Amino acid sequence: MDDRNDGKQTSSEAARAASEVLRDGRTADDSKTAAASALSQAGEAGKNKQTSDEAASAASDVLQSDDHGRDSKKAAGSALSQAEGDNNG
Repeated sequence: MDDRNDGKQTSSEAARAASEVLRDGRTADDSKTAAASALSQAGEAGKNKQTSDEAASAASDVLQSDDHGRDSKKAAGSALSQAEGDNNG
């Protein structure tokens, strides 16, 4: 797996959403996995990080479910956009 994600980073808006997801004790594990991935890719330190296959799968599940809130979906979308094989750049 290539360690680059073509310079994609989590936006400050998505990072704030991911932070809220991680702080909420009611959040499902798949939402937390996607949010943690998105948050790890925020800022300068996250510039060359990429979403793992596990986190991408969790993010996909979050986006396809009606059981997750807006912040979870925002963080999941960011994480999924930084997964290997994403060419939406």
